[in-house]
Amino acid sequence: MITEKNYKYLPNINSPVDLKAVPKEELKTVCNELRNFIIDEVSKNPGHLGSNLGVVELTVAIHYVFNTPYDRIVWDVGHQAYGHKILTGRRDRFHTNRQLNGICGFPNPKESEFDTFAVGHASTAISAALGMAVAAKYKNEYNRQVVAVVGDGAMTGGLAFEGLNNTSMVDNDMLIILNDNQMAIDPVHGGFTQYLIDITTSQTYNRVRYKIYKTLKKFGLISEQGKKRIITFNNTVKAALTKQNNIFEGLNIRYFGPVDGHDVNALVKVLSDIKQFKGPKVLHCITTKGKGYEPAEISATEWHAPGKFNVETGVRNKPVNDIPSAPLFQEVFGETLLELAKQNEKLVAVTPAMPSGCSMTIMQKEFPDRVFDVGIAEGHAVTFSAGLVKDGMIPFCNVYSSFMQRAYDNIIHDVALQNLPVIFCLDRAGVVGSDGATHHGVFDLAYMRCIPNMTIAAPRNEHEMRNLMFTALNFKKGPFVIRYPRGKGYMVDWKNEMQALPIGKGEKLKSGSDIAVLTIGTMANNALEAIRKIEVDTKKSIALYDIRFLKPLDNELLHEVAKNFEQVVTIEDGVINGGFGSAVLEFFADNNYTTKVKRLGINDVFVEHGTPEELYQLLGLDVEGIAFELKKLV
Repeated sequence: MITEKNYKYLPNINSPVDLKAVPKEELKTVCNELRNFIIDEVSKNPGHLGSNLGVVELTVAIHYVFNTPYDRIVWDVGHQAYGHKILTGRRDRFHTNRQLNGICGFPNPKESEFDTFAVGHASTAISAALGMAVAAKYKNEYNRQVVAVVGDGAMTGGLAFEGLNNTSMVDNDMLIILNDNQMAIDPVHGGFTQYLIDITTSQTYNRVRYKIYKTLKKFGLISEQGKKRIITFNNTVKAALTKQNNIFEGLNIRYFGPVDGHDVNALVKVLSDIKQFKGPKVLHCITTKGKGYEPAEISATEWHAPGKFNVETGVRNKPVNDIPSAPLFQEVFGETLLELAKQNEKLVAVTPAMPSGCSMTIMQKEFPDRVFDVGIAEGHAVTFSAGLVKDGMIPFCNVYSSFMQRAYDNIIHDVALQNLPVIFCLDRAGVVGSDGATHHGVFDLAYMRCIPNMTIAAPRNEHEMRNLMFTALNFKKGPFVIRYPRGKGYMVDWKNEMQALPIGKGEKLKSGSDIAVLTIGTMANNALEAIRKIEVDTKKSIALYDIRFLKPLDNELLHEVAKNFEQVVTIEDGVINGGFGSAVLEFFADNNYTTKVKRLGINDVFVEHGTPEELYQLLGLDVEGIAFELKKLV
């Protein structure tokens, strides 16, 4: 393992200008140093490892060849941009990566001019880069290069294909670099992935075609105006030789490759050769996720974001604790899903490229033909689930809360409008943590609440979660949403015998006479602890109600609260604009109650990155913050 004190080049690279001063024959050394720096840093400060190790050579080659930040580089998925950040002036701050007030784990234009676009979600680069390329043409900036680096499964997303389609229709000189490692977090499946594998079997044809094109161009035997005719001829030859057409060239997008994505000198050469070619282009690079660190190469899924680990041994750190702890909500979901699948053969599971993250792999091992990983395609996951329902299946569609935003029209048009009983499990609800603003699930209560026919629930603990999943399985009256947080639950003994819960009914957790606190989801746990602290200090009596269902609301419970309390506090781990507190205010107004309502939640801001504990404290939603607000009211 190389330590920074004996790095030859990396300590002196503070911008791509410094990188360009390195002799080309020494770029392999730069790559080795960059790779070891990433391994060392991520071992101590957890983040995304495998994807960044796989793109080291490509990152160095891009910044060596292109004139960034004038030339635009758009990374997709954004968690493969660690090397980019290190080479663009953030090496000395990289130890703060994904920490509160530190640098962001994804490209962020607010952080650096080298970060051209915020890319926390996948499959957006081609569309964004195309906009930049068209803008450059419009402004006569003909020397500005625009590059979209698409990898880690991002090409499976529908928006990527929409971008490709439009790329073929408008005048642009964009370069799309396809970082093909056949992985997202988990292995990527599907027809397009197989297509890319098939392309790699035609290397002789691709190499010969590229040489012929360069020769003809060098001697002026073809013009850019004749390029489309050459592409058509290429497609004809390839179809004859390989029995396969090239989808990119079928869209009039020049295709180069496949090339070795770990040969930095070859990458520099091919990028230098093709960057001046007019028209849209694709460079297909074959890479290995986790390249250069054996444990990450062997187990790419496990080492996507491994947490802290010992660099020398490859052993991941696990907390030493003899006291039994509560499981992750994700584990409870996975185990419960398998239990329910055994009870009902019509139950199927759907996820957009997150089977490991949501623990759907637990069911997948026993019922592989009933679990569907549809790739990074949230909208398709929703409409596919609607189709399953139409012919009698019961889909549990598990999508991270912030990713479900991408399927909003599908939820309304394809599920809710037809009142189809799709079960939506919104994982990572509330404040997620170090992935930051693009990943927090703070909008779901607000964006789901306004849709007709929806039933929306949030469990306060693992027992509630299991009961809600059981309830949803047997609910046939329309779409059912269960939203729950990432991470540890609250109950060591969590395997209760599941029972159906009454729809739209909350629960009084604690009696009181001075003020009432209403919560939804796991916020009940912080609220209960805060109330106990306040009651000791103030000698006041505070009631606590878990509303459980945002829609339909428990009207009986809310009437009881309004008639018995002049002051009510609502607490939610989502935005207060249009969320749970707004629903309570609307109910009181519609029923002519004058009850005062104090809403605690997330104000009109995007929440940045940090640990959940730090962020809840910052937002005033931890125990101390809630206690502080309650003390002011009593």
